[in-house]
Amino acid sequence: MLRIQVLGLTRAWVGGEPADLGPAGQRALLGLLILAGGQPVSRAALVHGLWDDEPPESAVNVLQTRVKHLRRVLEPGRTARTASELIPLAGDGYRFAAPPGSVDLAEFRRLVRQAGQEHDDRRLDAALRLWPHGEPFADVPLLGRHPAVIALGEERRAVLTRYATVMLADGHTGRAVRLLAEAAAARPLDEAGQARLIRALRVVGRRAEAFETFHAVRATLAEELGVDPGPELTAAHEELLAEDRGGLPSSSPNGPGVAVSPPLPEARTAPPPAGRPGDVAGSRTAPPPAELPGEVAGFTGRQAESAELDRLAGSGQRIVVVSGTAGVGKTSLAVRWGHRARDRFPDGQLYVDLRGYHPEQPVTAGDALAGLLRSLGLTADQIPPGLAERSARLRSLLAGRRMLLLLDNAATVDQVRPLLPGAGACVTLVTSRDSLAGLVAGQGADRLELDLLPLADAVALVGRLLRSRAGDEATAVAALAVRCARLPLALRIAAELALMRGTPLSDLVGELSDRHRSLDVLATGDDPQTDVAVVLSWSYGHLPPHAARVFRLLGVHPGPDIDGHALTALCGDARPAVDVLTRAHLIRRTDTDRYVLHDLLQAYAARLAAADDESEQALDRLLRYYRLAAQTAAETMYPAERRRLVDSPAPAGPGPLLDTAARSLAWLDTERANLVATAVHAERHGRPEHTTALTLVLLRYVEAGGHHDEAATLHTHALRAAARLGDPRQEAHLETNFAVILAQQGRYPEAELRLRRAAATTTDPAARARALGNLGHLHERQGRYAEAAGLLAEAIVLCRTAGDATGEARALGNLGQVLLRQDRPGEAADRLSAAVVINRRIGDAVGEAYALISLAHIALRDGAHDRAAALSGTALTLCRGNNEPGGEGYALNALGLARLGAGDHDTAVDLLRQALVTFSRLGERAGEADAGNSLGEALAAAGLPSQARAHHESALALAVEIGDHHQRERAVRGLSSTVPPESSR
Repeated sequence: MLRIQVLGLTRAWVGGEPADLGPAGQRALLGLLILAGGQPVSRAALVHGLWDDEPPESAVNVLQTRVKHLRRVLEPGRTARTASELIPLAGDGYRFAAPPGSVDLAEFRRLVRQAGQEHDDRRLDAALRLWPHGEPFADVPLLGRHPAVIALGEERRAVLTRYATVMLADGHTGRAVRLLAEAAAARPLDEAGQARLIRALRVVGRRAEAFETFHAVRATLAEELGVDPGPELTAAHEELLAEDRGGLPSSSPNGPGVAVSPPLPEARTAPPPAGRPGDVAGSRTAPPPAELPGEVAGFTGRQAESAELDRLAGSGQRIVVVSGTAGVGKTSLAVRWGHRARDRFPDGQLYVDLRGYHPEQPVTAGDALAGLLRSLGLTADQIPPGLAERSARLRSLLAGRRMLLLLDNAATVDQVRPLLPGAGACVTLVTSRDSLAGLVAGQGADRLELDLLPLADAVALVGRLLRSRAGDEATAVAALAVRCARLPLALRIAAELALMRGTPLSDLVGELSDRHRSLDVLATGDDPQTDVAVVLSWSYGHLPPHAARVFRLLGVHPGPDIDGHALTALCGDARPAVDVLTRAHLIRRTDTDRYVLHDLLQAYAARLAAADDESEQALDRLLRYYRLAAQTAAETMYPAERRRLVDSPAPAGPGPLLDTAARSLAWLDTERANLVATAVHAERHGRPEHTTALTLVLLRYVEAGGHHDEAATLHTHALRAAARLGDPRQEAHLETNFAVILAQQGRYPEAELRLRRAAATTTDPAARARALGNLGHLHERQGRYAEAAGLLAEAIVLCRTAGDATGEARALGNLGQVLLRQDRPGEAADRLSAAVVINRRIGDAVGEAYALISLAHIALRDGAHDRAAALSGTALTLCRGNNEPGGEGYALNALGLARLGAGDHDTAVDLLRQALVTFSRLGERAGEADAGNSLGEALAAAGLPSQARAHHESALALAVEIGDHHQRERAVRGLSSTVPPESSR
């Protein structure tokens, strides 16, 4: 049995006995192979990792010798001339094929991943116990500065912080403070981490230590960076001072607690342009959210239950679980009560359908939190990546507010617990088939068990649904209520069928009785849900053939709802069937041409579809439709992408009108959940080519729109699909795409790891060039200019070899930026001008725009403000004409600096505020730091040093957090040139 430790000292055990891994160089080789996570590593990459740019002539021979020694030590039972299973050859390099559970690093990541997927925070504890202290590969100095090793340190600190937040929320304050203190000590300049520690110390009553921590951090910031504490650290200090004055309860580690409803959090940017009040959190012009769905028609009974909800909400009960069997009317009751209690919640009503009983794709707590935070006004960059951080952010936003939160269709306690508000006046209604006993025991929730309708109410509901017929057939109405198990869903379906058929009601009651007897395997007599299945089978059996076929095939669709075009792709002309199914209450119309199935009906339809020979072809038609429509929308919005996108299959039928960018964006926004669900479904059901195609098609949309969670889901499944297809070229492109999304969020270490993996796992020159080019661009942001220039030069050669003009132009443009950072403007201008020429030749307007923006910065450096304004103005027009919001932000930034240089301060400030809002909305964190510094410079020139300083402080905090070298230096310069408010009094 093999066991390897790298989290700390590098150690190995074979069969329980210590193994001698040899000198540091040999352990470094093992480390490089382990860091690749099971992916092949080329000999060139290994040589570079071991000797950097100065390998000895014998490097390859030394490498082979070290591999041989590692094989001998770690596979002592392998006979001579037998291929190694642990370190096999892979292409021109090697791969480390570690058995599951044998490497502590892989186990650490597996536990962290499972903690997020299963919402089980105990796994975080187990993960941290694998890595008690110390840096990874602590005894291998060669790896100490390796980017992947540095990234591992960030991984551990993120897990420490996440677990500490959970511990603090659960009352385990001692361990939480220890963990936060460890994370803060590792990053003394991380103001957010220091602020978390100060707040935690305040919560547990260690206020003296909290003050000491603040003063120590302030001194370190002044000594190391020459700056004062930023807004977050200052706010933590103010909370301590406010508590001294008796104005702050010491109950929340996440921020100040207040007795009145605070405004939503202010964004780090200026207010959005007129007409977009929801773009920035904190806009008080936006109305409170009112997200409850419409009430069901003909609601009957439940007076006692409604009164009980009134009592519980009025008595201060913050969490109420409405539980009961499927079809009993839980959602209808909760929605109806919420509408009638609207006045109790002046700050709004939030709604999430958790789809807990969907067979494949329930909504995760993380995705639900992202949606709730967006509803509360947060922009993409303000939504934290981790589950615990999102949960804490939600609690902070809801503190002191009076809101209703309806969590519908929950399956488990773990799906709900992260979504709960903290202390305050919010009321949370949770509907579930499960009793969710953990919420009652752990969170003090009350439970309202929704029983079957009383017979009198069931009869009244049938009577209301049957209208004039009820009085003439009273006995049969009562019998029907009994046969339908007094379940509202079944009663509605049965009543509508009775109206459609027009035969005596007693006949239908007799048929239903016969079906109960014939389906005795379902009708157990003690589970009302089995009676629903009987009613469904009875109702389905009376559908005309064309409607029965459509209902069956609806079970194939994996998304939350479906529109008429997708329905046509799935079934052909479904309009007559839709009318029948709607009247029969088997589907519900939610909009003019949009439909949804109750989860029980979805499950029943899926069971029918599984036995239908047509379901496979129907799924293929649906996948082709979504691919074609998504590609049409993407090409309309992003014309420059047409050469890059994959070929779509032939259309499956008429599709939506996607002839303008506005229509295309509206369609993509509406169908986003369906497109992601479809891509995931395709990977899980043996159609990987559709998953990879949809992911590539949607890349620009999710990137430009800041849809980071959706991007992560798409790329995770697409990478699995590409591996199943055995397509390393596509895997490399997907890894690169994923890295671009991560870099946009400022997650540079993770992005770098994926880019290196992409470059190491493909021999395709274009795919390798993309990875190296993006890695070079990332290094430019990190201030690693020499490495960046080398990578981009290699990417240019590879692009020319592959005939990839688009890639060559992008790499030339990025190399121009690096040369400008190295103070080589002439060479930079040559590369950027060449990029403009290529982009114009191939019609890549977006690539041209970015090159023009960089040329504008060269003009700014030379004092040619009019030329800079002309270049950036042209770039702005190109970006707006090609739906490139990120480029629009950078063009606005350059244009604002040009106006600043020309002395037009007011226009410059206005343009730079627009740039900052754009980047904030997109979650483009490097751009946000860039525009924040630019705005600080403009405000200082306009004679507003206090405002200038605030923007430089925000930019500095952001630059330090993401590791942007240039913007960090720029922020420090800006802060040193502005006079603090204290000095001006």
